[in-house]
Amino acid sequence: MHVLRVLLAALWLVAGAAWATPAGVAPALLAPLAGDDPDARVTAVASLGALGTPQAAAVLRALQDDALYATAEGEVGIAGPDGSLPEGAETIMVNNRLRVAIAAALSGMDLGAPQPARRLAAARAMLDGEPDPAQSAPARRALVQETDDEVRAVLALLVARIGLQSNDPAERRTAAVQLGESGNAAQRPLLQALLEPGFETDESVRVAAATALAALDGRQRRADLAGRLFQGLSLGSVLLLAALGLAITFGLMGVINMAHGELLMIGAYTTWLVQSLFRHYLPESVDWYLLAALPAAFLVAALAGMALERTVIRWLYGRPLETLLATWGISLVLMQGVRTLFGAQNVEVANPAWMAGGVTVLGSLVLPYNRIAIIVFAALVTAAVWLLLNATRLGLFVRAVMQNRRMADCVGVPTGCIDMLTFGLGSGIAGLGGVALSQLGNVGPDLGQAYIIDSFMVVVLGGVGQLAGTVIAALGLGELTKLLEPFTGAVLTKIGILVFIVVFIQRRPQGLFALKGRSVE
Repeated sequence: MHVLRVLLAALWLVAGAAWATPAGVAPALLAPLAGDDPDARVTAVASLGALGTPQAAAVLRALQDDALYATAEGEVGIAGPDGSLPEGAETIMVNNRLRVAIAAALSGMDLGAPQPARRLAAARAMLDGEPDPAQSAPARRALVQETDDEVRAVLALLVARIGLQSNDPAERRTAAVQLGESGNAAQRPLLQALLEPGFETDESVRVAAATALAALDGRQRRADLAGRLFQGLSLGSVLLLAALGLAITFGLMGVINMAHGELLMIGAYTTWLVQSLFRHYLPESVDWYLLAALPAAFLVAALAGMALERTVIRWLYGRPLETLLATWGISLVLMQGVRTLFGAQNVEVANPAWMAGGVTVLGSLVLPYNRIAIIVFAALVTAAVWLLLNATRLGLFVRAVMQNRRMADCVGVPTGCIDMLTFGLGSGIAGLGGVALSQLGNVGPDLGQAYIIDSFMVVVLGGVGQLAGTVIAALGLGELTKLLEPFTGAVLTKIGILVFIVVFIQRRPQGLFALKGRSVE
């Protein structure tokens, strides 16, 4: 209805005349549009927007569409239906600055739209343009009438921006306080400008600007700290998912599995294959491919792990050096096999629509949904592993075999089958870790190599065979890394953490927690 009214007004302006000057709009308001003063032209556009009438909207749209003309005498008008114009009339040229002002002025007329999304878009367009004092009245009216919190926040920021241009020191002081309370770091240059020598003459406004800047800086520091803590928790969750399977194969079974990273890679490529199948056969359900990829990745990686245990690892228990060399060779074979099947180039695994975007907290800190999902997923997987090892018959057998293999064998526990299932469990968890890693970046043959060293560091630091130690070590290393990186850089942080782990293991070889009574003889 709003657009229809504007169109009808435009037709009414030109109906029955070869050349029409907009009725209901003062000629003095239109005259600057035909002039050469860029500031006066922007001010005239803002004043037209402040009118808020259909006639003013018609003028702005005509100006936007290069359909507003001016005569040599400065008379401004719109061509009639037959396109005829007075002799010498020329199109009023519009530069980029003026187009931004026109868009902001037209947006201001949408502040009373019934749809919140439309009002929000209008308010943001005005804020992104050049807020003018002429827009103060419609913006304030809209702020008083607004019921949507998100729109109110943008309108309040807009009103404060306009208030900084007021001739009244009290209004400028109030505007500075409001900008500080907004927590919007993008407004910092405006407040900083008030402190420049000669820019602001009123001392109370300068004090208010300095206080607002301090508030913004404090809020920004808190947001930065919260962001680093969240990033550390996210990195710790990734390390936990990558190391959890190794905590079983290395921690409980004593197998130095250098192919663990390639099991992560298998899980990631399985996710890509499931996504491709959904895109080809179930395109309408592609956003739910991840739910199918989780069991598929666990199963494929677990089968690969059990095959590895039955063919190679079973002959090497109690010989850690040989398992290291054998699994290192297997990792090379797996990487080359993936290159042969899928190519050496990385493949893209897209986030589902429900994991796209993020939630904004503390004004400017964005927490991505995919990172939040991985943190929750890591917690669920860890809880499931703990329950499996401590509340099931299989977990009882696993703990019995790993603590005293000979006694478990004597009481009838099928140690060979338990070895295979345990290694398969650790490998399947690595496959789940690969699913999570696929949501953070591209998937390639070298994916696992980036996490194998970190995984061993987590397991050794936490205590070999200790699930609680693995969790604490993964989250601790993640937080420590992200807290140090802004000060020392990524490389020095990595070196420092490695030195810390070496020194810690020298003083406490068993790690954070010690596993008692293990025997794999």
